[in-house]
Amino acid sequence: MISVFIVDDHPVVVEGIRSLLINEEGIYCAGHALTAAACSAWFNSNSADVILMDINLPDKSGIDLCAEIKNKKPKTQVLALSTLNQPSYIHKMIENGASGYILKNADKEELLSAIKDVAGGKTHLCMEALEVVKNSSNNPGGKPILTRREKEILILIADGLTNTQMSEKLFVSHWTVDSHRKSIMTKLNTKNTAMLIKYAHENGLL
Repeated sequence: MISVFIVDDHPVVVEGIRSLLINEEGIYCAGHALTAAACSAWFNSNSADVILMDINLPDKSGIDLCAEIKNKKPKTQVLALSTLNQPSYIHKMIENGASGYILKNADKEELLSAIKDVAGGKTHLCMEALEVVKNSSNNPGGKPILTRREKEILILIADGLTNTQMSEKLFVSHWTVDSHRKSIMTKLNTKNTAMLIKYAHENGLL
């Protein structure tokens, strides 16, 4: 039986993952935390086989939390679950002890496969993460790499659609659109929509 602990600051994400795993044979959710501090406190007196860890946490980067947990619980495997696919994030998570990296657009089969792989001592990088790492050396300008979904949303943002309109057009939740929008702005280092569109036009992203 593989015990899984979830770390994500969005309760809806936590509940979504729990619902995917709750009836899965051989896997159970040991608990969850919405902050790095809560995760660290839980592992002071508990343990789990695998942690599904978001990188963007409100009180501490998942990159730093990964190193902390691996120091505290070396046998616990960390599987990064993020919207961010920049090479720097992937490399730093692996350097800090993560055994895998998958994106939040992964389907159930990908998630289960990743959990089982890292629990069994293997490394699991999703296809997009593998491509990003492989192509990072061919990206001399260092421009951020967007996922296919992020590119779609960027185009819709430039077209003036609201989050609600985008969620209806793409058949995804309002939260999913908001998460992708925040990821795009983080990657492109922009603080508002105007800056985002300006950067995208200047760098040929539209």
